[in-house]
Amino acid sequence: MTKDLTRGRPMGLLLGFGIPVLLGYLFQQLYSVIDTAIVGKILGGAALAAVGSTGAVNFLVVGFCCGICSGFAIPAAQQFGAGDEKELRRYVTGGVWLCAAFGTVLTIATVALCPAILTAMHTPADIYQRAYRYIVTIFAGLPAIFLYNFTAAVLRSLGDSRTPVLWQVAASLVNIVLDVVFILVFHLDVFGAALATVLSQVLAGAGCLLRMRRGFPVLKMERSDWRPERRRMGELCLMGLPMGLQYSITAIGSVMIQSAVNSLGTAYVGAVTAAGRVTGVLACPFDAMGCTMATYGGQNVGARKWDRLHEGLRACVLLGAGYAALSFGAVLLFSGPMNMLFLSADSAGELLPLAKEYLTINAAFYFLLSLVNIFRFLIQGMGFSPLAVLAGVLEMVGRWAVALLVPSFGFTAAAFASPAAWVLADLFLVPAYFWCHRRLTRPRPQRRRAAAVKLG
Repeated sequence: MTKDLTRGRPMGLLLGFGIPVLLGYLFQQLYSVIDTAIVGKILGGAALAAVGSTGAVNFLVVGFCCGICSGFAIPAAQQFGAGDEKELRRYVTGGVWLCAAFGTVLTIATVALCPAILTAMHTPADIYQRAYRYIVTIFAGLPAIFLYNFTAAVLRSLGDSRTPVLWQVAASLVNIVLDVVFILVFHLDVFGAALATVLSQVLAGAGCLLRMRRGFPVLKMERSDWRPERRRMGELCLMGLPMGLQYSITAIGSVMIQSAVNSLGTAYVGAVTAAGRVTGVLACPFDAMGCTMATYGGQNVGARKWDRLHEGLRACVLLGAGYAALSFGAVLLFSGPMNMLFLSADSAGELLPLAKEYLTINAAFYFLLSLVNIFRFLIQGMGFSPLAVLAGVLEMVGRWAVALLVPSFGFTAAAFASPAAWVLADLFLVPAYFWCHRRLTRPRPQRRRAAAVKLG
């Protein structure tokens, strides 16, 4: 079930690899979509706002976990492209040790700091207790998030983009059942929605782990493969930490915007929550493009096929432009029904116009979002993960600048926060990619000296 992305037409390879990845992201979004829909429809607007008020800090922490897991798998993709199976196994086991360490530390720290975080974000008093119960449950389940995201990232680095989506489908179905049981039968309120999400992640992670152990002879570990090595751990951290920090730095800007929206009142929080869930689903293809380009870049750099990087980039940008246009058209036509998936009838009169405004403004700039994902993840797959941190800083600056305008210009200013972040990130990432490509293809100093001697 491995797939070699170093041979064949890039467009066909990107579609063949990326469509299962897209399905995986869509089903992963189902976790939050189903939780939000049930919470909003059954428990009401206040419960919806409680879940939504934690969205930015949720993205900050969970995004960091997902980012470092993806980064830890990049050396595996490069070694797969180079055909070095022993090094591949050692990088995978190194990633396991690091995920265990980071998972333990982050779980303890985030659970302990939950009250301070919610207070700093100006969470409205009428939804504070519900927000706390929801987010502390998610944070307590961070080991499950590490388990799924690392095993899925390793499978994708070997070209298997199908197994993660199959287990996401199974986990999503389980999540639906658990939501109904926990909320409607046992009346666990927002805690039940969070608990269903965590248990579903456990299932998806266990399934991917089982596939790694039984389906890939190349991953049959020997005792010597499990020995931690400082050099290899350092290389993994050099790849993983910048990717995780990129998500977290970006999310800090989102926290700033979320805090500004929280200060506007519960109604605005609910509207942003509904529109944000729709955006999360619509943006899944952009996430899939990024994940695909990370694996594509890693394998082709490992195989030293530099020209294919440009070819794959052109193909993916074309896909991004086409989908961005289609999704914006869909929002213009159906933004009302999309948002009503998460709004109850009694709150629609107040929240729906705000949610439609927020969603439409963001959708108009989706092509810029596609470029952020394509260029950033390709750069990471090429081995230049630290540059992603700078892109994340620019996104944070964009959101921070807009957050300062919210008190003066209100809700509309908040809707432009993400587009402003995407513009700044693209201004950096596009030229950064070409710089990285030149660095990879530039002759090494010793080669240049040898050539000079030969000419002389």
